[in-house]
Amino acid sequence: MADKNFSVTEFILAGSTSQPGLRIPLFFLFLGFYVVTVVGNLGLITLTGLNSHLHVPMCFFLFNLSFVDFCYSTTLTPKMLMGFVSKKNIISYAGCMTQFFFFCFFVFSESYILSAMAYDRYVTVCNPLVSTVTMSPQVCLLLLSGVYGMGVLGAVAHMVNVMFVTFCADNLVNHYMCDILPLLELSCNGSYIDLLVVFIVVTIGIGEPIIAIFISYGFILSSILHISSSEGRSKAFSTCSSHIIVVSLFFESGAFMHLKPPSILPLDQGKVSSIFYTAVVPMLNPLIYSLRNKDVKVALKKTLSRKIFS
Repeated sequence: MADKNFSVTEFILAGSTSQPGLRIPLFFLFLGFYVVTVVGNLGLITLTGLNSHLHVPMCFFLFNLSFVDFCYSTTLTPKMLMGFVSKKNIISYAGCMTQFFFFCFFVFSESYILSAMAYDRYVTVCNPLVSTVTMSPQVCLLLLSGVYGMGVLGAVAHMVNVMFVTFCADNLVNHYMCDILPLLELSCNGSYIDLLVVFIVVTIGIGEPIIAIFISYGFILSSILHISSSEGRSKAFSTCSSHIIVVSLFFESGAFMHLKPPSILPLDQGKVSSIFYTAVVPMLNPLIYSLRNKDVKVALKKTLSRKIFS
């Protein structure tokens, strides 16, 4: 890999905007996003760990969702913030590949965590009497190992694709991070096969979780329609509403960026979609679950009251 890319030892990240007057306002905007992301996700992780009644499958996956959101936001946002205040935002070849690998790993992991959470919602709504047996700690750990296993496979597949690309003299990455499409744009020997591999890998990484989520919610909807009382239907919908919102935000923005060819979606426009699912979605997830989940709100009030009383 080093021999193939001998002419390129570092990349220059173009950043999210080419207008100098917007850099300082955007710096403070995304710094605010990042602070809320860190506080929200670490707060949700801490809250879940401190409250024993939150040690249930749904909160177990929520704990890991917050961990993944915190990690992949931290993988990208600090470097993006540096781009707003630096004249030339340089990243080494090794640093670029490292950022790209962990970005892919956490994004693929998040998509599969969301599908595991959909399965947990299906068990809770459709089979509540056996939910504790069906979603035992062993099953949860098995699902989680599959989640991170698919994250590794997705990241390795993208890395292998980049390893066979030759980078020439041009090292200006038209993005604020090292992503697959901007890197392929710089390649000397890139072809439609490379884009096809990207499309296949992303389709599997997004398609499989989406299919699992749709199947789960198909059964959930069928079960809800058979509930006679309006109160029961409302409670069932409330159980799933937070997850549906998070799924919609994440998959729509991710698919919009990576499942359209550059000829249809220019990279400059794709940056907006990337910013949304790398900076905005990780910030919104803990807020959505905190505001719409009754158990989390109760645990938050109890924890705050204990701290105030102490």
